[in-house]
Amino acid sequence: MTAAPDGKVARSGRAGRGDRIVVGPVDGFGPGERRIVAHGRRSIGVFNVGGNYYALANVCPHAGGPLCEGEVTGTTETGERPYELAWVRGGEILRCPWHAWEVDIKSGRVLVGRQQQVRTFKVSVVDGTVVLEV
Repeated sequence: MTAAPDGKVARSGRAGRGDRIVVGPVDGFGPGERRIVAHGRRSIGVFNVGGNYYALANVCPHAGGPLCEGEVTGTTETGERPYELAWVRGGEILRCPWHAWEVDIKSGRVLVGRQQQVRTFKVSVVDGTVVLEV
């Protein structure tokens, strides 16, 4: 495992399957926060959504933009009445900074009628430390 030198970015040398990367302590990684992890030539965003941790490839499927640098937000869905919109899922949606494509942080699914998916990675907490498995 590789420790994050600045508490925000973890770096790993050679990338391989089954690597475990220390992202940082749970105490310093509160709800709504993210860390960008470099692993070989790959970049991965790790997010705390309501106390649960999720990880996504930092590449938007639309045009290859730095997806995980985008705004963490919610989205709109149709309401109960015609022409009504409701704001939902605050803090669960990632919006690409290039063209505003929205992605579900928990599943990696692209919202709004697209059958595309962003690669996800397993994240666990081991002895009070957030660990990314790639």
